[in-house]
Amino acid sequence: MEAQILKSLHATLEIEVSTLEALNASLGLSHVEAVMALYQCKGKVVVTGIGKSALIGQKLSATLNSTGSRSVFIHAADAVHGDLGQIDAEDIVICLSKSGETAELKVLMPILRSMGNKTIAMVSHKESFLAHHCDYLLWLPVEKEADPNNLAPTASTVAQLAMGDALAMALLNLKGFTSQNFAQIHPGGNLGKMLYTRVKDLCYCNQAPKVYVDNVIKDVILTISSGRLGATAVLNHEDKLVGIITDGDLRRMLVNYNFNEGIKAEDIMTSSPKTINHQELAARAMQDMKAMSISQLLVTDRDSYVGIIHIHDLIKEGFI
Repeated sequence: MEAQILKSLHATLEIEVSTLEALNASLGLSHVEAVMALYQCKGKVVVTGIGKSALIGQKLSATLNSTGSRSVFIHAADAVHGDLGQIDAEDIVICLSKSGETAELKVLMPILRSMGNKTIAMVSHKESFLAHHCDYLLWLPVEKEADPNNLAPTASTVAQLAMGDALAMALLNLKGFTSQNFAQIHPGGNLGKMLYTRVKDLCYCNQAPKVYVDNVIKDVILTISSGRLGATAVLNHEDKLVGIITDGDLRRMLVNYNFNEGIKAEDIMTSSPKTINHQELAARAMQDMKAMSISQLLVTDRDSYVGIIHIHDLIKEGFI
């Protein structure tokens, strides 16, 4: 039973992978022209289809919206029963259909042409109605579906999904869509936090523990304990940041020194501490901590020390 299941899983994925390889090899001038038409579109991108193609179309429309290309999805059955009113003359319409002979789309195509809309057909049959009546053809070379009966939309929908993603990414690159643009339309959830939250939004909730270079070890220990961040900044008497002392430094002190109350902060501090500007994204702080295997960064505003951001702050906010 186990071997049979694994065989079936492998067979499905091998068919779908080969379909994607064929799709990749088929790319050419028609795809470039379709992307340029979408890029130059002065209206919105309307995506339509029926059945499983409709489900893929909804995903394509959502991906376009989230990457800077205004889009709506209209079910083909609804389009011919009143929803054509959502389509403006400057819109470009992407029609998804494996066969290219979907009845509702065959009704829709001449109407769109009469309205002045440019159309893109994403089909698997070059000699189909949609292929011959669209402005731009995106042929999907699907040799067979993954199911034994060659009926269930599997390889064909994978090809539609991948081609849709490729279109969206090509447009994203042409438009120079940046992470800042992405942040503006993805403010919610953890993704929004990653793109919006800055170090200052987290570190100012903490204390800003500090000692001076000539403070004795007792002062250092009390400051670290009261700050509850496992560290303290060390400043000189011009209030310039010169070092950091962490819990680890205290442990190393006990190993390397004959402990006495005269030990000063400058004796055990780590010079040139790792810092981050308070305007940096909190996600950058997370990357720096991971890269340097540390649990806190000293936060600065220009050259002034303003606080500490701790890895626990990032964990609490769902960054890790």
